[in-house]
Amino acid sequence: MAVYVIGDIHGAYKALVQLIERIQPKKEEDRLIFLGDYVDGWSESAEVIAYLMQLDRDYSCTFIKGNHDAWCEQWLHGALPDSYWQMNGGVATVTSYEKVAAEEWPIHLAFFNRMQHYFVDEQNRLFIHAGFASMHGPEKEHYSTNYYWDRTLWEMALVMDKRIQTHSNLYPKRLKIFHEIYIGHTPTLNYDVEEPMNACNVWNIDTGAAYYGKLSAMDIDTKQVWQSDPVPTLYPNENGRNKY
Repeated sequence: MAVYVIGDIHGAYKALVQLIERIQPKKEEDRLIFLGDYVDGWSESAEVIAYLMQLDRDYSCTFIKGNHDAWCEQWLHGALPDSYWQMNGGVATVTSYEKVAAEEWPIHLAFFNRMQHYFVDEQNRLFIHAGFASMHGPEKEHYSTNYYWDRTLWEMALVMDKRIQTHSNLYPKRLKIFHEIYIGHTPTLNYDVEEPMNACNVWNIDTGAAYYGKLSAMDIDTKQVWQSDPVPTLYPNENGRNKY
């Protein structure tokens, strides 16, 4: 069985379909783990959710909830659109749902409700959208919003990478809890990197599909990477979350 982890999608339905076609996972055998932020950015957020629900019927899937998904879930539940959400891709998501029949909305909402804050597999590998602050692990997290928003875990891993040995008392306890940690949320484009990044035992799979990057997937055992085409080439008349 292969296990594939997939980074932030941000409404890029065409990139997601292309990526799955390139991976060619085996039905009823391989596992797909999605790290969240399925919506907001490109114009096909509703289509992304519908496709993910289809994949869930055909494969063993795990869906982590991201901060953008939490915003969308609140809106689907009847809340007024968050203004900050709208400025960060939410307008495109709301527009995409204008094409979805009213009777389908509760099905989409139920899918959002089933998403997990985090997942730990049989080999003690953590999958979480952003991170956690508690040195005792995400199950002891005082602020659940850290699952969606934390960047300190990744920044700490970047700073600590190769500087202090894991057996040292100075090594961060957060990084000792799990064999490996897989996150999204912070685009690797911020570091001028277009592929998944590794620091200490943390892997960042968000390669900037919301902007000018690609959507990425990784086989977590072999570390082989698959990527879509650059997302703007798939949506040439759109800006995604780019500000130009």
